[in-house]
Amino acid sequence: MNIREETQMRELQLLSPYASCSQKSRGRDRLEEECDIRTVYQRDRDRIVHCKSFRRLKDKTQVFLSPQGDHYRNRLTHTLEVSQIARTIAKALSLNEDLTEAIALGHDLGHTPFGHAGERVLDRVCPLGFAHYKQSVRVVERLEKNGAGLNLTWEVRDGILNHRTKGSPHTLEGQVVRYCDKIAYIHHDMDDAQRAGVITEDNIPITLRMLLGYTTRERLNTFAHDLVKNSRGKAQIAMSPEIEEGLRDMRSLMFQDVYLNPAAKTEEEKAEHVVEELYLYYSKYPEKMSEEYRKLLHQEEEKERVVCDYISGMTDQYSLETFRELFIPKRWSVQGKEQ
Repeated sequence: MNIREETQMRELQLLSPYASCSQKSRGRDRLEEECDIRTVYQRDRDRIVHCKSFRRLKDKTQVFLSPQGDHYRNRLTHTLEVSQIARTIAKALSLNEDLTEAIALGHDLGHTPFGHAGERVLDRVCPLGFAHYKQSVRVVERLEKNGAGLNLTWEVRDGILNHRTKGSPHTLEGQVVRYCDKIAYIHHDMDDAQRAGVITEDNIPITLRMLLGYTTRERLNTFAHDLVKNSRGKAQIAMSPEIEEGLRDMRSLMFQDVYLNPAAKTEEEKAEHVVEELYLYYSKYPEKMSEEYRKLLHQEEEKERVVCDYISGMTDQYSLETFRELFIPKRWSVQGKEQ
């Protein structure tokens, strides 16, 4: 018996009967030889961490565009915080931590530059539509590794696809990530908004603070404990009705005071303009895209989808540099010395 098989045996013995054991995975689209050390979910986690799309998250917006300060979140730090919270809850519920971590680390791989502002633009201008959760699956199935994809297990891809609020993950590990994504972004986005002076604790109704806590730390603790208490030994991940309503109220507050606040979104129209112009340009001149995306066109992929692939894979800075290169005149100069 090798190390992987020993791990699989421990999962069957120790995890909850509702957990997703790696030995019972639905598998991958393409068969592979098993690793003698790592389970399939551990391999999926490693593939996500080592892929290019994961590294690019460090230069993609979470909430504030190009904030002046060292401590504001980006899409990568958001992903890591989701993973940390989700692993804590998965461990407390005796679920599969490796599967939980893989889903959490991969859930935002398809995000655009400039956060949801870029997503809204691509969804509006592309006839095929665009949604980051669908794009995250496309990244791992089609775009990574020069078109070969990461060949992840069905359970990881299902969790990535269904992490949005309206999603319905088929595994409890996916359900944990779905909750933790909301918990994480509500709390760290509020922390960033407070740091930026956009919102204060006084913006939160006193009844909500009495229910959930008086600091972001206390509220995070409340949500995590409630989720564990109400899900332990059950076939579904859920909060108590009272705390679930508190989570919805906090989310509504964040949309009202932060996500849709002009003070926090002063540069979004400019960012949206950048993304739209890039889409229109590459739709007209698809041969200007990099080689790996031109190959997709030769494989009869729809041009509009490939253009979205190219732009959504850009970081904030690369999209701005590309926009300047394409649309901003350069300083004119004459080569050589004047006679």
